[in-house]
Amino acid sequence: MTLHLVYETHSITTDNEAGIATGWLPGELSARGRAAATELGARRRDDGLAAVYVSDLARAVETARIAFSGTAIPVHQDARLRECNYGRMNGSRNEEQQPRRVHHIDDPWPGGESYRQVVARTASLLDDLVRTWDGSRILLIAHSANRWSLDHLLLGRELRELATAEFDWQPGWEYEVPGDWR
Repeated sequence: MTLHLVYETHSITTDNEAGIATGWLPGELSARGRAAATELGARRRDDGLAAVYVSDLARAVETARIAFSGTAIPVHQDARLRECNYGRMNGSRNEEQQPRRVHHIDDPWPGGESYRQVVARTASLLDDLVRTWDGSRILLIAHSANRWSLDHLLLGRELRELATAEFDWQPGWEYEVPGDWR
């Protein structure tokens, strides 16, 4: 069988609006972000979802809470969906952080982790989701490094290419994960 994944980014944060790379800091949704979370819920509530899995960082949890409050869709927090830990660069300005991304594909950020480590924890989550939800449609609410991981693991895209590409938001990305995906 096949696991059907829908990936959505957490909603817009005050850090996003200020040009800050939040990393493992909690972050909080801005007014625009809260409105976008409501739109996400309207877009996905009747989308045949069996469950929602969300990063345990506050900005993602708040997105899921706004989007799915009052529904019967179970929402599960999972730390494996956290953004890359930029270590000492958590909370830095995007213009400082972005040019350094390519140097941290395999080498961890000082005091943090590498993008390859994000891929490993995303793969671990996929293994568990396939085991538990094969044949279902699951929504993931997470961060940019998690989408890069999905693109790398499921579409074969290179991490270097993903880490240097401009962010291009859209209302969700769809993936299929065959039971024997590894």
